[in-house]
This record gives sequence, structure tokens and C-alpha cells, in this order.
Amino acid sequence: MARTGTVRANGIEICYETIGDPADPALLLIMGHGTQLDAWEPGFCQEFVARGFFVVRFDNRDVGLSTKFDGSIPDLDAARRGDRAGAVYTLDDMADDAAGLLAALGIDRAHVLGASMGGMIAQTLAVRHPDRVRSLCSIMSTTGAAGVGGARPEVLAVIRSGSPRTRDEIVAAQVAMARALRGGGFPFDEARARDRAEHAYQRCHYPEGKLRQQAAILVAADRTPALRTLRLPAVVIHGADDPLVAVSGGEATAAAIPDARLVVVPGLGHEFPVGVQATVAEEFAATAQRARP
Repeated sequence: MARTGTVRANGIEICYETIGDPADPALLLIMGHGTQLDAWEPGFCQEFVARGFFVVRFDNRDVGLSTKFDGSIPDLDAARRGDRAGAVYTLDDMADDAAGLLAALGIDRAHVLGASMGGMIAQTLAVRHPDRVRSLCSIMSTTGAAGVGGARPEVLAVIRSGSPRTRDEIVAAQVAMARALRGGGFPFDEARARDRAEHAYQRCHYPEGKLRQQAAILVAADRTPALRTLRLPAVVIHGADDPLVAVSGGEATAAAIPDARLVVVPGLGHEFPVGVQATVAEEFAATAQRARP
């Protein structure tokens, strides 16, 4: 049974949804750049519920139905040069949002799983709030270190191409992006990609928030030294053919976290095709079982 609500945490409003039995161990799902909570598809969430977890998914700040930071558009070129002045907020702030959400929901400690930017936030949450995190699963993400986790030029070209304005153009652009992010080892379901894009547009199309989230990513420090201080069960999952965050990002993450397990999935890109969801849930659950009661 799903329950949806909004809480005040870390000075903002956070929209969340819970799925499963609150008596089960909590699992906090953190989604990536510009992506809303329901990108964690119901069937995927049920994979975790079936393994005995109480799932919490939420909209990061500046996306979906959580607080928007209207008006300020960051200078991304300056952010790439390391100028933090233009960033409205940081990944630290977003990690503090997640910690505040758990506190507001009365959850002392949770297993945490993050994808892409969500993996960066999950890593930061574990560093800044170790008392809140029982185990960590970082997927298709990276440490922020230079030289690892880079994107292929052809994917960057798709990201930077055009400026879609109408609903149809925006949906088509999202489908094209989903196609560009696939690794090729799993079938591409264009109808599913279109349905997801149309639903995301209808629920909340807000491109300005993506720019501010991107600035937060660009100005983030290398997390490698901090990750070396973690003492918790951790698994790092990455697609061997990820064109947006190269597998070197996952390798660096696993190398930085003591005793972390690295799982590289052949043929997987920057995506969650149906065919990989059970594998992800199983790898997560095996790691979570190692956590202290």
C-alpha cells in the first residue's frame, strides 16, 4: 500500500511516498538529476518490498512536487571552473534534505540506495549523517574525482542538442535521451520511455531546477577521502556500457569505500531496464543483510 505526503525538513517542503509495511526496515531511494520520485517504477519498488523493505521515495529539491528555488539560473560554465558562487545549493544540502526527511518520518536509520546524482547524494548522506545510514548502494554514480566517470561525446551532443519547447518536442527529446543512455545489452522499450516522459511532463515539467541541480554536481568536491572513512556495508552497481557516467566512476567509488562490493553489469547503460531490476534488488538486499540490527 502506497502513502503519499509532504513534510517540512531542512527548511523546505519535500514530497514523498512510502510503499510497504512500516514495520519492515526502511529503504530510502534517491533519484538522479532532474528526475522525479516516480522514476522508481512501481514494479521496481515492489522488488524491494518483496524482499522485506519499507520503501521511501521522494522528490529532490527543485524537482517534482518538492520546493522549487525560483528565479536564480546558475552560470554552469563558472561552476565547471569550480566557482561555487553561482550554485544556489550543494549536494551537501540535498543530503541534509534526505536526512531531514527520515527524521520527519520518524525513521532513525535507513538503508540508502541512490542512482546517478542520487548516488552522489547517498554517498554524501552516509558521510555527513553516518548515524542515519545502515547500508549504502550507489548505482551508476561516481566520486567526483577528476578523470573518472566521464561521459561519451555522443551523449553530451544529445544533451546539448536543441531547445525543445512544446510538450511533444520535450517528450520526443526525453525518448531520444533514453535511447542514447542505453548500453545495448537490454531491449529498448520505446513505449515505456514515452509513457515515462509524458507522465513526468504532466506531473511537473520544471527544467530550471535541472540547471540548479547540475550546478550542485559541478561544484561538488571529490568525495574520495570522505568515502574512505565509511564503515558500513556497501555495494556499488554500474553498467559496463554506461555512456553518461563511465564505469570508471563506479570502480573508483567501490575502491574508495572500505570493503565495498563492486557489481558490473554487462550490457547495461545509464538505465534501469526491467530486465535488470531484480538483479539490483537482490544485490542491494544481500548487502543490507550485513548491516547491524
